Amino acid sequence: MHALDVHLQELTQETLSLRYTLHAEVTRLRIPATTRKPQHTDELWKHTCFEMFVRKAPGATAYYELNFSPSTEWALYAFEGYHKNPVSIDPARPPQIRVKRERHRLQLDIRADLSGLPHAGDMALAAVIEDENGTLSYWALKHAAPEPDFHHPDSFLPQP
Repeated sequence: MHALDVHLQELTQETLSLRYTLHAEVTRLRIPATTRKPQHTDELWKHTCFEMFVRKAPGATAYYELNFSPSTEWALYAFEGYHKNPVSIDPARPPQIRVKRERHRLQLDIRADLSGLPHAGDMALAAVIEDENGTLSYWALKHAAPEPDFHHPDSFLPQP
């Protein structure tokens, strides 16, 4: 893998819009097929998956975890604090995930309806990438612990 770019295009009280672009030899990675039905699916992080964590309010310990798969499956969870009391959430409308796959690039364009889900403050952007042998690598703006832990409170950074 060469690089992972994440562009936060919009984060308002109503909408999340972002683009993940993975620069890699895509044929050497395990990328889920996009033929699956777009639906809430647990444990997407066990394979290639793109993630976002966002605090519910500035300075709060409560946060959301959003997972997006190239299969167009997704997951949304609310946590009261660090790994504390995860609850699966079904948004008013499921996220829209557009996937563009090329030999050296995988791009996911995501638009999610966040209405009714209070959020603000710090965020963490991350990805789990599975290679052709099933080995996982963990990518993040900041790794705050010795082992990959995207939930770690120090992984969250201020909004750009």
